[in-house]
Order: sequence, then structure tokens, then C-alpha cells
Amino acid sequence: MKFGKKYADSIKAFEKTKQYEVAEAMDIVLNTAKAKFDETIEFHTKLGVDPKQADQQVRGVIVLPNGTGKTSRVLVIAKGEKADIAEKAGADFVGAEDMIAKIQQQNWFDFDVMITTPDMMGMVGRIGKLLGPKGLMPNPKSGTVTMDVEKAIKDVKAGKVEYRLDKTAVIHCSIGKKSFGKEKLIENYNALLDAIVKAKPAAAKGQYIKGISLASTMGPGVKVAVKN
Repeated sequence: MKFGKKYADSIKAFEKTKQYEVAEAMDIVLNTAKAKFDETIEFHTKLGVDPKQADQQVRGVIVLPNGTGKTSRVLVIAKGEKADIAEKAGADFVGAEDMIAKIQQQNWFDFDVMITTPDMMGMVGRIGKLLGPKGLMPNPKSGTVTMDVEKAIKDVKAGKVEYRLDKTAVIHCSIGKKSFGKEKLIENYNALLDAIVKAKPAAAKGQYIKGISLASTMGPGVKVAVKN
């Protein structure tokens, strides 16, 4: 694979195989984030679990102390009083059958998070095949199927992120923007890592955190020293 000059120069700035303490790793990531836009800082961790086993799943949500730097567009599927509450709480879109139809018929996905009340899940389930592949299907574990729509909206707007295993036992999450600066990004990093450690399944054996790396949107990955 051929890399651009900036990327190639960034790779030369550190040792690819070395594991750095988080503060040093964050310095490298920020120094190698050379794009003209405010790059997202990404967190990746390989876990010592088997994602094929139901009792070894790792999934949860956390509101990062300093947010994500991203303004999430929220769609709430609700009726009556809950719909009114959602509008007052700052949801970007609120509806029921009309919104479901819009997604089905117009392939409309101008939102980042869907929140719904439990009584509407039957309706939402009809478009599960459209929402699922995009990671937009509401789920009680992620706090997006709830009667407390006001709290759910505020959490999303405050910088709530969902972490979950992929098929290769890796969790990928954004922990903020380059503009946050080192201290705030490390606070977000520590909060996310603590949540993942606390979510360790009882069935997981051996080393739990296998590896961690940090990277900016356009920059190379930097390995972080793992402490189990």
C-alpha cells in the first residue's frame, strides 16, 4: 500500500512496534495529526475474549467526561407525551409511523442515533434489517430503548459513546477531537478504558486487554502499554 508523504513522515516519528505510556502515545498521535480538519482521535483495543460466545460479549455505554466533539443528530420514535418530551429535550427529529415510512420509502438516514420507547419497538423492528447494518438499531443495553427519553437524549448530546466487540474481538471508539488537547483526551481515554475493564465477562480467561492503540483520523496507530 502506498502512503501519502505526511503519513510516511508520521510513521518515521516513532517506533511502530514499541508500546508507549498513554501520555507519550497521545503526544505522538497529536503531533502526527496533520490534516487540515479537526481530526477525531480513535481508541482501539483487542480483548482476550471469544466474540462467538454469548457469555463473553463486551458491550456498554459511557458518557465521556469531555464529550466526543461530535454533535449527534437524534431521532426519537415515540407518541403522545413522550414525543412532546423528546421535542422539548432537544431531539432533532421526532415521529412514529411517519418516520418509519420515511426510512423505508426514502432511504432516509440523516440521523446518528435512534431512541425509542419500549412500546414502539414492534414498529421499529420492521426496519431492523435497514437499521442493523448501519449500527442504528435501538437497544436497551445501549440506553436507546427507554421510557426516559429525556435522559437518553441528554446523554447522547453530552457525548455518550457505545462500545462493543466486533467479530475479531476488537473495540473501536472515538474519544474526542485533536482540538480537545492532551489532558482532556487522556481523561476520556481513562474513562473508556475503565468502563471496558469493569465490563469484563466472568467467562473471560487469561489476559483480558491484549493490546491498545491510538490514532487520529488520518494518522498511523500508536501502541499503548497495556496494564492488566
